[in-house]
Amino acid sequence: MKRREQRVSKWVRSQAPTRESFERNRFLSPFAHRVFAPELWRFTRRSVPRGVALGLLVGIFLLIPGLQIVGAALLALPFRANIPIAAAMTFLSNPLTTPFILAASLFIGEGMLKLGGDPGRLTMMMEKGASMGDWLAWTFSEGAPALVAGLAAISALMAVIGYFLAVVLWRWWIGRKWLRRGHHWNRPLS
Repeated sequence: MKRREQRVSKWVRSQAPTRESFERNRFLSPFAHRVFAPELWRFTRRSVPRGVALGLLVGIFLLIPGLQIVGAALLALPFRANIPIAAAMTFLSNPLTTPFILAASLFIGEGMLKLGGDPGRLTMMMEKGASMGDWLAWTFSEGAPALVAGLAAISALMAVIGYFLAVVLWRWWIGRKWLRRGHHWNRPLS
């Protein structure tokens, strides 16, 4: 069990963007003095759940690769969230999950707004390789408001779930570390 945890931890560290990769990003250079503050790169019980929530919120709602990481990093500043975790969580939306996120967003958005649009139209346009004019027409039709409303609902819900799940997992992980070191919760302090 311990080896598996070490492998997962090592994999997460290898996949998370490094501070150096953020320093090379031209979009972040105006904010470098704030983005590279050491407290935003530490893994603490408060900064990690905030990073998870912000990364999920931005990663699901924005759906534009590259801008997701920048958006999550910039949003982490005022919330004092862990930047590497926020950036890593944006990878939840990837080429494999994006079609499901879009379909669920359209379904939920249609349910919320009751526009009577056709969610199959988006799929048809993607399969046909629609022109820019077709995409603009769809953007100003009933499909886009439903998509945006659905994305907002899903990203907010996933951010809340991610936050609380990160809090629970953080406590579990710290508890296991204490037990491995020989600390016991019920033992007197004498």
